[in-house]
Amino acid sequence: MDDIVVALNAAPGCERAMKQFEACAYGASGDVQFGDVVEKKCEADFIGQLQPPQKLSYQRELRVCDQKYRSKSGTMYISATAFCRAEVAQRYSQRALKAGKAGR
Repeated sequence: MDDIVVALNAAPGCERAMKQFEACAYGASGDVQFGDVVEKKCEADFIGQLQPPQKLSYQRELRVCDQKYRSKSGTMYISATAFCRAEVAQRYSQRALKAGKAGR
């Protein structure tokens, strides 16, 4: 697990980190640790640029992920939550990078 975390942290950006997460996922609760790294890597692309309403929207989408499988039992649902959160962060990253290219 530690080697995967190191690889995710070393990934050159959100997209590459997400691909590594998908390739290395356990489908169990250990994926939370990997998903957290991907979230932070993706957030680096946009979190400082969000206005308060956008930040609230982002946080709301993360909460939806947290609640989506809350009533389910089994570690695969913990993994699904981690993926959901990472995918939300990835979408925000993609939008920020696309907007950055359009602004040039």
